[in-house]
Amino acid sequence: MDRIHREDGRDLLTRAIGPGVVVWGVIVGIGFLITGPLSAIDRREDSVAAAFNRSRTDLWDGITDVWSRVGNTEIIIATCVVVTAVLLWRTRDWRFSAVPAIAISLQATIFVLATHTVGRVRPPVLPEDPSPPTSSFPSGHVGAATALYASFALLAAERIERTWLRRLVIALCVTLPLLVTYARLYRGAHHLSDVVVGIANGLVCAGLAYGWYRHRARSSGSSTRAKVHSAVG
Repeated sequence: MDRIHREDGRDLLTRAIGPGVVVWGVIVGIGFLITGPLSAIDRREDSVAAAFNRSRTDLWDGITDVWSRVGNTEIIIATCVVVTAVLLWRTRDWRFSAVPAIAISLQATIFVLATHTVGRVRPPVLPEDPSPPTSSFPSGHVGAATALYASFALLAAERIERTWLRRLVIALCVTLPLLVTYARLYRGAHHLSDVVVGIANGLVCAGLAYGWYRHRARSSGSSTRAKVHSAVG
């Protein structure tokens, strides 16, 4: 058992954390390009933020406030904890159940390190939310929502047998991060490239977490079959 746990940790390091370092480097590189040699992008995106600012209405202010909260840290963590508990109860597979937690943890680590490294200022518009103590690039709300719900979608595609329910869950998991993305742009929290890179960060982290699970599931299955074969032989 200890050997299996060591292999789980080693594979997590090589298949998720290691690649995550590369993802962080790519994101930081993009951020430095946007705030440096490609600063013209920054100026063009200011006009996009201004357009969202001019389009605000009381109705959409209220709607986007709800959508934005879907990506709040406390909501992401609470949703992850509840769904993980349900998955563990239903499947008794701790690796399968841990995928969302690994995805959002990896995403959050990359986001925090990248945003403090790049330090991009937020759009020059009137924000509708208090700015968190991080810079604009990349979007943490969008990255967290994408990582969480993309991991849910991957797990749903694998385990939900009823076609209509599987499609419904996947559609919901695709929609929610997009709503968060629109809300963060509308409410003046981010530039367009901030949310695009946030989506990419979330998708990659979900994929890395799920890839770790699939590899460990195959390895554990092969190990179990080998032990049975040896015992029978």
